[in-house]
Amino acid sequence: MSKYEKMLILGSNSFAGASFVNHSLDLNLDIVGVSRSEEKHNIFLPYAKNPHRSNFKFYQLDINKHFPELIDLINTFRPDVIVDFAGQGMVAQSWDAPLQWFQTNLMSKIKLHELLRKLSFLKAYMRVSTPEVYGSTEGSVNESAKLNPSTPYAVSHAAIDMSLMSYYKNYNFPVYLTRSTNFYGPGQQLYRIIPRTIIYARLGKKLSLHGGGTSVRNFVHSRDFGAASWAVLNQGKPGEIYHIASDEYLSIKSLVEMICDKLGNNFNDFVQISKDRPGKDKAYYLDTQKTQSLLCRKNKISLEAGISETIHWVKDSWETIKDFPMDYIHME
Repeated sequence: MSKYEKMLILGSNSFAGASFVNHSLDLNLDIVGVSRSEEKHNIFLPYAKNPHRSNFKFYQLDINKHFPELIDLINTFRPDVIVDFAGQGMVAQSWDAPLQWFQTNLMSKIKLHELLRKLSFLKAYMRVSTPEVYGSTEGSVNESAKLNPSTPYAVSHAAIDMSLMSYYKNYNFPVYLTRSTNFYGPGQQLYRIIPRTIIYARLGKKLSLHGGGTSVRNFVHSRDFGAASWAVLNQGKPGEIYHIASDEYLSIKSLVEMICDKLGNNFNDFVQISKDRPGKDKAYYLDTQKTQSLLCRKNKISLEAGISETIHWVKDSWETIKDFPMDYIHME
């Protein structure tokens, strides 16, 4: 059940956004999705086969280029909740054009929030942020940890997080802020580490392991992320920050080794070590006690089971996947 009826999702074409659309359709909401790119192929849309898909409408709008049209859509649709996945992603590429990251992730968002705070019909605004705002962590950090971003990507996210919290304090703007570790699962972009590893293994290509894969990461299955996000919206409190993560932390090297074991590939023959990316954080350890205790939930899908599911998705979709580009394509 949900206390909301109409939802607008910014960045609905992102993997996390599309997965959240699918989860929300199961709750029988009326949903509008907005992204700057056109709606993707069905294999990248977890909601493609949802029996309630007719409750979802998609609009291709860029917050930088179509701001008046976006505001008109919001005022016409009158959602009681907006969930924000939109923004310039990709850490390494943010060094190449930092102004784009700050324009999209900060300036355009402040412009949006300044209008949203005046809307009487908006009950909640959930911002999906990133643990990269904390920088590299030695131990577990809770939601009150000091922000210490180390890339233009992370700085832009930290800045808009802080701006939103000031809007809550000054205007009582109903923001719910989540910081989630890496999403994964069937339908993810092919350039991300899990699908990329699976695909390269099938193709017999060498996988470049930046810095030897020593960075430690955490992965949350898209369905667990969707369930946790809805728990925040329905049981959480505005003006609060919530961490979403699994209990499984491992190095990228260990992750690739796990996938190689499942596919029968020899790890040493499969990978090649390359130079690490600038500003790359070594680890993020998120304390999730607040989320688990206040929202009374735990993740249900283990990393091993989720990777097996993703391997099956790649296999079942292979005739389509093999013709798609495997690298990130930047949109200005």
